Amino acid sequence: MPVLLFLIDTSASMNQRTHLGTTYLDIAKGAVETFMKLRGRDPASRGDRYMLINFEDVPLGIKAGWKESHATFMTELRNLQAAGLTTIGQSLRTAFDLLNLNRLVSGIDNYGQGRNPFFLEPSIIVAITDGNKLTSSGGVQDELHLPLTTPLPGSELTKEPFRWDQRLFSLVLRIPGHATVEPEPLGGVPPDDSAITPMCEVTGGRSYSVFSSSAC
Repeated sequence: MPVLLFLIDTSASMNQRTHLGTTYLDIAKGAVETFMKLRGRDPASRGDRYMLINFEDVPLGIKAGWKESHATFMTELRNLQAAGLTTIGQSLRTAFDLLNLNRLVSGIDNYGQGRNPFFLEPSIIVAITDGNKLTSSGGVQDELHLPLTTPLPGSELTKEPFRWDQRLFSLVLRIPGHATVEPEPLGGVPPDDSAITPMCEVTGGRSYSVFSSSAC
C-alpha cells in the first residue's frame, strides 16, 4: 500500500503570479489534482493512501494524515492559503515523522533483527515549492536543515529522519511572470539545483525545475 504525501509550500511567496495569471499556489493545487486523477485510472492505485502537509506549524500543518478520507484531502487542498515563512526544513521533518508514526508499532523496521526487504511501506513525498530563500523566525538560511529532535517514540533508533523505503521528490516552480519566446528545455523536465535538492538525492529521489504549467 504506497503512501503518497504531498508537501505544499504555503509561504507568502507562493502568491506570486505567472504570465498565465495564476499564482504558484494555484498551479501546485492543480498539479496535485491532475496527478490524483491520472493515478486513479491505474488499477494498482486502489491501495494508495494520500496525505497532505503545508508549511504551517504542527499540528495545523497536517491537513490530511492517516485517518482523513479522500474527500477531506481534496477539501483541505482547495482551502490552502499562501501566508507565512518558507519553513521547509521543519515541514519535511513533520512529513517524515507522520510517515514513521506507525512503523514502531507494526515492527516494520525490525530493529536488531536485520532487514526484511519484503516487509516494507513504500512512501513518496512530493514537495512543490518555488525554490526561494529558506526563511524562519530565526532569519534567512542558506542551507536546508531538518530539526534533530522529534517527539516520535523510537526515533533515537534511526540516525536519519527517513527510512530506506521512502523517497523525496520536489517540483520547484520556475514559471516566469512574463511570457517568454524562449523554447522549453528539451529532453523532459530538467533537474533543479535548490536547497531541497541534496535531501532529494540522499533519499534516492530527484528535484525538478518546472518552467511551464504543462510540465506539472
